[in-house]
Amino acid sequence: MGIKVQKLTQEQLKEMGVFDWPIWEKEISRFDWYYDSIEECYLLEGQVIVETKDGESVSFGKGDFVIFPKGLSCAWDIKEAVRKHYNFK
Repeated sequence: MGIKVQKLTQEQLKEMGVFDWPIWEKEISRFDWYYDSIEECYLLEGQVIVETKDGESVSFGKGDFVIFPKGLSCAWDIKEAVRKHYNFK
């Protein structure tokens, strides 16, 4: 399973409790990351390109709901400062 990027309605986000999740912020930067559990996040601000070790490149930004699979190794390339709600499963 790869990275999933979705557009959800405000109603769907509220039903999932997204707006009660913690917020993470990061300036423009590039770093490697490994997911040891599934992460769901909703971007309030920012623009990101995530490159996986197998060469997949996924772009997402403000208003996107993104799911990262457990076991994913990738590099985050933050093009515009990020502010997101996040949840680990």
